[in-house]
Order: sequence, then C-alpha cells, then structure tokens
Amino acid sequence: MIPLRSVPEVQAGDDLGRLLADAAGRAGGLEGGDVLVVAQKAVSKAEGRTVRLAGVVPSERARAAAGDGDPRQVEVVLREAVRIVRMRPPLLIVETRHGFVCASAGVDASNAPERGTVVLLPLDPDGSAASLRRRLEELTGARVGVIVTDSFGRPWRQGTTDVAIGVAGLTPLLDLRGERDRVGYELHGTTIAVADEIAGAAELVMGKTAGVPAALVRGLRLGGTGSAAELVMPPERDLFR
Repeated sequence: MIPLRSVPEVQAGDDLGRLLADAAGRAGGLEGGDVLVVAQKAVSKAEGRTVRLAGVVPSERARAAAGDGDPRQVEVVLREAVRIVRMRPPLLIVETRHGFVCASAGVDASNAPERGTVVLLPLDPDGSAASLRRRLEELTGARVGVIVTDSFGRPWRQGTTDVAIGVAGLTPLLDLRGERDRVGYELHGTTIAVADEIAGAAELVMGKTAGVPAALVRGLRLGGTGSAAELVMPPERDLFR
C-alpha cells in the first residue's frame, strides 16, 4: 500500500484524475493491475458536492431530530435520505438514494473545504469511480482498478472502517460458494467483500487527519468488472431492517 501524500487540496471543478495521476507519478507511477483507492471527500469536493450551512433553513422535522446538534446539518441529512432507519437525536441512521444504510447519509463536516460547510456523498459513486478510471488510463496508459471509499460504522462492532461506495475495474465480491476447503468441505455461503477489504486496508495508510486522500494498492492481481452497488444487501435478504 503506497500513500499518495502530495495531492493538493481538492476544489470544485478540479481534474481529480490529473491530480491523482501526478501524485502517483511522484510516488513511482501507476502499474497495470494497481488499485487506486480514493477517499470520498476528494471525489465529492471535485464534483461540487458541498453545502454551506449558512444557506440552509432547517425544517421543523430537522429541529426536532437535531437534539443538541445543528438543525441545519440535520436538514441536509434529511434531504439526502430516502428513509430514516433509526434515530436517537442528534444521530440518524438512514438509507441514502444509493441504498447505503449509514450514519447521517454520509453528510460530514470533517475535512470540508471550510468551516460551516458539509460534504455530501457523490451522486453516483460507481460512476465517479468509472470516470476516474477512464481519465487515469487516458493520462497514464495503465489499466487500473478504482475504489471510492467512505467510513461506515457497523452494528455490534465498535469503531468505523472504510468501505467501498464506488468501484470500477474489479470484481467487488469474491464468490467462493461451491469451492472446497482443505478438508473437502464444500462452501455454501462464503462470499468475500474484496472491495471493502481493500478499502479498509488502504485507510491504514491514508488516515483521517493526515491529508492523504488516496493510496495505491499493488500486488493483488485483481480484475473483472462490477460495482459497489453489488455490495448493498438486497432488502429481501436483510434481517435487520
């Protein structure tokens, strides 16, 4: 895992593919088969997915749900949500338009461009990953995978871990059903969330406060096609909603 430390602060409208390609070049360059892991905040800022809270008028619903939090930020969360799953003011666990179930619809003030601003999830994280992949190939000639990540909490587990919310150029799930273990037992329900595992591993070198928005993961020999949407549990198989 190679952290890309020299990426400048991303602004709306920036050519993020160019910034990442240049940073990768300074770190030795991209190689075919690499996986480029990019923090969602960098993608969202380049796509202009930020909101200044000064211009947000909270609804009565947002005021009631805010508790001791900022009702303007809660209003932004409600606008990004399609359904509230659980609520304990000021915490909201919601389902986003992408199908993600997460805290605050991914709306976050950390690493925002300025105080009083929140960053939203990309409108189409898989599309963002695909666009970055095309741009990187255009600039470098290297066929790489791209994963856009964000931090999610997990039921029954303390702490957060990064997961894949956008994927391009690799298969996000490794289906081992039908394979046999070393003693001959046939696996019936084993599917590995490879893209999430890569996202969590890359976060170890990216961090939350170090200003490192991307990392190269090398040596995995992955490929294939797929999207992060495949990682979302279908409602008919979800025992917890």
